[in-house]
Amino acid sequence: MRVVIAGAGSVGRSIARELIGNGHEVLLIDHDSDGVQASRVPDAAWLLADACELTSLTEAGLENCDVVVAATGDDKANLVISLLAKTEFAVPRTVARVNNPKNEWMFDEGWGVDVAVSTPRLMTALVEEAVSVGDLVRIFEFQQSRSTLVEMTLPAGSPWVGHRVGDVPWPVDTVLTCIVRESRAIAPSIDDLLVVGDELMLVTSPDLEAELERMLNPRAARPPRPPRPPNRRGLLTAEAS
Repeated sequence: MRVVIAGAGSVGRSIARELIGNGHEVLLIDHDSDGVQASRVPDAAWLLADACELTSLTEAGLENCDVVVAATGDDKANLVISLLAKTEFAVPRTVARVNNPKNEWMFDEGWGVDVAVSTPRLMTALVEEAVSVGDLVRIFEFQQSRSTLVEMTLPAGSPWVGHRVGDVPWPVDTVLTCIVRESRAIAPSIDDLLVVGDELMLVTSPDLEAELERMLNPRAARPPRPPRPPNRRGLLTAEAS
């Protein structure tokens, strides 16, 4: 697989090393000559250029690229790179870094983003996952399918403790993918019994999260999520950088 990464900072270089270690071909693009040092990732190809410029992406050969990763520290740049990759070069897969969570709503198919990765959002989710019992925690959102990966540690008050997985009336389009029990991951079968303290990993829809939480823990009091703002290009929070 050929991957082009825009942004050769610590994040971009770390991604490049991991991908190269997994046998993929990687090109790193950065407009800062200080950042373009082949010795930092010697097995990657390097290009000193502005990834927001169409001519730079043409020189990078995006038409022969499988994935573009927009990993700069500037949300505006990451949106522009993703949009150009999709609309001008028909790149099959784009992954974009979100630096400011307030801009997260813009990172969708309208801007050519297949997968948006918000580091602050992920860290918050992992903190909540570590300390929350009986609350549904969103871990990740899949942009293309509009599905979410969520987690709940099953509380003692759940009406489904002691019941078979197959007996639980899961909401439509909701799949229990894994149960973590005593630090061991279990691929659930319909005959597995749910016990207190099980960490349930599920894929569901954002619209079904509240229903799923109430079903697994009727005592949970989930506040309603604010509506997503309309996607109007060019409106980023002033804090984006």
